[in-house]
Amino acid sequence: MNIYMTSGTFDFLKKIQDKHSNERMILMQNIENAVLMHETVGSTLFNAPRTYEILDSAGSFEKAKYAVMNNIPVIEEERPLFEFRFKNKNHFFENQPGFLGLRVLRPLKSSTYVILSFWENEKSYKNWQNTTAYEKYFSEINNTAFKQEQLFLGSSYVSTYYIPDESNPSWESTE
Repeated sequence: MNIYMTSGTFDFLKKIQDKHSNERMILMQNIENAVLMHETVGSTLFNAPRTYEILDSAGSFEKAKYAVMNNIPVIEEERPLFEFRFKNKNHFFENQPGFLGLRVLRPLKSSTYVILSFWENEKSYKNWQNTTAYEKYFSEINNTAFKQEQLFLGSSYVSTYYIPDESNPSWESTE
């Protein structure tokens, strides 16, 4: 299964999503941009997408109102080690109130992996950030062994998105 992502204006991407309502897509936005994600076993409808293979998956995104992308650039030679260490980390998310889904994405045309989590709302994610499970999850990813092995091409970064619906078509939180 693959995930394809494309960026653009919210209105333009919404038209694509509406035109292909039978596809598994989710439209996300923040103050900077909008992203349309297409999850499929087939080919994508996008012209020039960012392409990922799903390494690990849990839950779903259909009811999500908030998404978090942890973007992690990894050196080509170290990808197998990174993937080995990252497999089955979704247990850190399990049973977290408000957690809905997770996708661990291997890039097919770049060096940046994406850990994509879906939440009921921003508050659920912020609450998880204050748990010991969150602290343990990121301490394992950022442990000294990872740093010493020079796995990373650069600094990781986080992008957060609201997932609007008909009742709240804005990028702003309803919290």
